[in-house]
Formats: sequence, structure tokens, C-alpha cells
Amino acid sequence: MKIVQVASELYPYLKTGGLADAVGALTTALADDGHEVAVFLPGYRRALEHQDALGAERSLRLKIEMGDQFLSGDVRVFSPRKNLRVYFICREEFYDRSAPYGNGERDYEDNADRFIFFSKAVVETLRLGNFQADFVHCHDWQAALVPLLLREVERNRGVTLALKTIFTIHNIAYQGLFPAKTFGRTNLPDELFHIDGLEYYSQINLMKGGILFADRVTTVSPRYAKEIQTPEFGCGLDGVVQTRADDIVGLLNGVDHSIWNPAVDPLLPVRYSSANLAGKQACRAELLKRSGFAADFRGPIFGMVCRLTEQKGVDFVLTNRDFFLTQNCRLVVLGSGDKRLEQELRDLAAKAPQKISLSARLDEAMSHLIEAGADFFVMPSIFEPCGLNQMYSQVYGTIPIVTRVGGLADTVTDIDREPNTGTGLMCEPNAASLRDALQRALLLFANPARYSAAQQRGMARDFSWKLAAKGYERLYQEAL
Repeated sequence: MKIVQVASELYPYLKTGGLADAVGALTTALADDGHEVAVFLPGYRRALEHQDALGAERSLRLKIEMGDQFLSGDVRVFSPRKNLRVYFICREEFYDRSAPYGNGERDYEDNADRFIFFSKAVVETLRLGNFQADFVHCHDWQAALVPLLLREVERNRGVTLALKTIFTIHNIAYQGLFPAKTFGRTNLPDELFHIDGLEYYSQINLMKGGILFADRVTTVSPRYAKEIQTPEFGCGLDGVVQTRADDIVGLLNGVDHSIWNPAVDPLLPVRYSSANLAGKQACRAELLKRSGFAADFRGPIFGMVCRLTEQKGVDFVLTNRDFFLTQNCRLVVLGSGDKRLEQELRDLAAKAPQKISLSARLDEAMSHLIEAGADFFVMPSIFEPCGLNQMYSQVYGTIPIVTRVGGLADTVTDIDREPNTGTGLMCEPNAASLRDALQRALLLFANPARYSAAQQRGMARDFSWKLAAKGYERLYQEAL
């Protein structure tokens, strides 16, 4: 099949979260299965500076209609592996910036223009390049207009650009909401700005467009596909999602074992496998050292890698600060985001630097070391469409502590409820339930045989993208 993927992030060229990992691994898995894959990404400064992308060649010069203006842009392309081509949509005004979405304090004010331009440029490149794709698969709000724009171009120009379109919701909380005046920049017919189109409480909602106008809609876990049809998790779009109930499916993300595998991970000081965990102890020692903790510490290390946002349950961790201050344990946190949460964690680490460490930055190497060196991985999300770190943790022999939501519930089994099959500790999304799970973690760690058995079960699970990609291939075939 000829498959086009469209996303705002793609590992290893630009990553702020799990979206980049998921799209990068899916495109690679599909290409390795023999499909002809093209993936479109904004030409961010950091992406263009990546070593693999330095040889990207300009293939097209575009003129894109944006309201009553025409804006120019370039398309640069290169092939990092067999059957895979990466296309960068370039316009310096929009993408030559230090970060993809905002300055750390707030989103860029022109994000609507940036991603409307991106979506239009993708469709124009498909038209000019005569791609004739079987599928155009778009991810999250930044690419959500592509299915609608593609069909409008086909209707107006009498061409076929793709047989089917797919839209994947990675996180329905981020919808691409902008003022109503933004609709004019799409150049779509006025009748599409109403309750059955892109209009949402007198604003334009880009994600709504992807949900309504793609041929099929997916989410990144079976449970999340059901959750987003409820008011509790639908973030105001539950009614819209319900209209596509027959066309929506939840497909779990996977783990890219070429990147996340302790037996071959180049970012670890020592590699290891389930057959020989000596290397994990070496990683633990290195994590203690880098975190400024005593090298001879023998209690459990709790690790946390995430964006510091309310969604990730950081407040639940802060509410339980006395646990980490008084118990014989260590807490290592890697991440940045909400300034309030970041400052509270800084204050906590400053209060007890011998017990708590915060690295408020993006650091791929440190994230791998935490997964390998920690004994428990803390992931108390309020909601979690899929989640990857809970899967990475099991692969790395680290016991995940997760809430019973979304993909976390689909990929972790509670050790206390299922002693023969459990691989982690589950709790409800509140501070009291997390406290109970942390206490249970201490008991588990104090029982080496039981801890080791759960560790081995987790490392034996198959979360590979080779398996996950088969689900998408079946979806593509069914859609045809």
C-alpha cells in the first residue's frame, strides 16, 4: 500500500512527547513491512538540523492560499531508509523557531496560521506530486484539517488524492481551538462553519474537523476509544465522537525496540536483559550518582518522566510529598511544563536534596537512565490516551505504578489483584489511592522474590511496534 502520514512531531527529528515516538515507530514498521510510506512534518529548525536531514533536497516551491493572501513555502525531502521518505514543509516565518508550539510560557499566537498552512501545504504537495495514495493518515489537531481540505481539493479540481483518510486522536484534550475569524484562513465554504462542521461555541475547532470528515477515526488504546465518548473524558467533544461510534477504533501504540530495549540501548552505561540483570544494578548506581544521592542507598528508587502538567497527576505526587520525605526511598523526576508544578517540585527537591531530585528539562538520555535505573516508575495520570512509559518500564524491568485509565489500564495488570500475571501497581486517579499504591510498592520491594517475579513477567511481554502496526494494517484493509 501507499501510505502518507501527517504529524507535527516525528522521532528522531522533533519530539516533545509520545506523539513523536508513536508516529516515528509506526512509519518505520510500515516501511519495513514493505509499504511505500511518506511522512510529512513541519520544517522546524531543530528537525532540519538533525544529522539525517542535512541532505534534504528542495523538491517543490509552494504558493498557499491563506484567506486573501498567498504565502510561499518549500518542500524538502529525504529518505532515511528503504520505503520511507520524509517531507518537511518549510516556511521560516512559521517554523524557524526554538520550540514547536510555544515559548515555554504560552502558545505562539499564530499557531492557527502555522498549522492551517502546514495542512494546506501537505494537500498541495500531494496534488502536485501526483502521490495517488491509498491512505492519508493524520495525527492530532495540528493535522486534523487535512482530510477535509483533501476532499475539497478533489471536488474542486476533479482529481483523486487518496482512497481513504484516517484521523488518529492521540489526546483529545488538545483540540486546536481558535477564534472564529480564523476560519477565513482555511478558504473553506462558509457552510462548513456551523455546528455540524468546524464551529464549536463560536470558535473554530480543528480536531472536530478531523473527527467528522476522516473516513475512519482511531485512538491510541481500546479503553480510551470508549472513554472519549463520555463527558468525563471527552473534553466537550464526546457528542461529536459518538456520531462516529461505528467508525472509531482503539489501537494500542507499541514500543520501538530499536530505541527502547535494555539489551541494545546505547544511552545506558551498561546494557542488560531479563536473563542477566546485573546491568540494571549498574544503571541504578549511575542514576543515584547523577541525581546526587548516596551511592550505597539500598531502598527503592521511584522514577517519573513526563510533561509537568495537571493531566500527568503531578499534583497527586506533591500531595504525597511527606511519603517521599519520610520513607526510606528516593524520587527522581525528569520533565518541564507548568511553572507552578515545576516550582513546587524545585522547592521540594531543595528541601531534601538527599532524597528528591528534579531535572526540569528534556533529556532523552536521562529518560532512558530513569527507566533502567529506577525500581518503580510513577505515572498517576488523571487521563492517559495510551501512554508509552508504562510499557517502557515493563520492558526495562521497572515496576510501573499507574492509574486505572486509558491505555494504562490496557497495558498494566495489578500485582495484588492478579498475583500470577500482574506486572505493576494500579490505583485510582486521586492522591489517596496513589498513597496506597506507594505503600504497596514498599511492601513489594521488601519481598525480593515477589518483586523479581513481577519484573520478569513485565520483561517477557510483547509491546513491539511490529505487533502494533499489524492492527493499523488490518484497519487500512478494512477501510478499503
